[in-house]
Amino acid sequence: MSIRRIPSTAGRINAAGLALALVAAAAPAATTAAASTTPICQSAKHPVVAAKMSTGILAALRGRSSAVGLAVDDRVNGITCKLHPHWHFDSASVVKATILSALLRRLQQEHRGLTAAQRALATKMIEVSDNDAASTLWDETGRTALQHFLDLAGMNETQLGPGGYWGLTQITAHDELTLLKLLTSTNTVLTAASRDYVLGLMAKVVSYERWGVPAGAPTDVTVHVKNGWLPQPTHGWRINSIGSFSGAGHDYMIVVLSMDNPTMAYGVDTVQKVAEVINHGISPRATSVIPAAGPNRTWGQPDEQIPGAG
Repeated sequence: MSIRRIPSTAGRINAAGLALALVAAAAPAATTAAASTTPICQSAKHPVVAAKMSTGILAALRGRSSAVGLAVDDRVNGITCKLHPHWHFDSASVVKATILSALLRRLQQEHRGLTAAQRALATKMIEVSDNDAASTLWDETGRTALQHFLDLAGMNETQLGPGGYWGLTQITAHDELTLLKLLTSTNTVLTAASRDYVLGLMAKVVSYERWGVPAGAPTDVTVHVKNGWLPQPTHGWRINSIGSFSGAGHDYMIVVLSMDNPTMAYGVDTVQKVAEVINHGISPRATSVIPAAGPNRTWGQPDEQIPGAG
């Protein structure tokens, strides 16, 4: 996978960025304090299950340095989960699903379809997380169309990365869940064909990049996933995973974003521990589940390279 170099966050902090940085610095302590007083998961239909999931998520995060924002929506069981859904995280490659969605929206308005070249780039961008492909499609889509899509989608907390640095887009669990809801339901922003195209590529992500939220999901569901992994000079590795799960009577979405991870493996482990709790709570009777992924040849290699980063 080719690498695109992006600048350090430290070189671009303004007053708003400093405020975010200060919030992030207190993230681990705030995570425990806030979650202990407000249930993470709720459900009018299954309150006991939701309570167990809340307890399980807290247990999975206990003692870990990771700062986590998460959001879950299970349409079938009526279970929702939120933990710091409005905290901002560097997107890394998770934003690639947004890039493709915004491009498709722009083409819809122009009454055009993807060219053969754009299809090839989209496939590389999503399935193998190719960065050069992402940079090309980011530029082809254009900031105006990207922002227009965010506005239409109601992703009001997302802040596009500066210039061509899409990996520094600021995302929240709330907005990433909004994107997944958009991709998995009828709406006026994206046609069924556009939604199916994005989800189809997310379902074909290569095996060595299918870690994260799929951990613990039933093996008979279709998993649509996109991950991102990026180290920064401050707050360590950003390890993000978003996914939707469908089929076999299931229809749910999970978003887990994290930072303050000392290594990529540590962050993936944090995300997967949380995902296993959520997937088990949603599908407690599953007889066969997707195992948590173990280290592979890509782990420890930044999704994007930052000057001065380890």
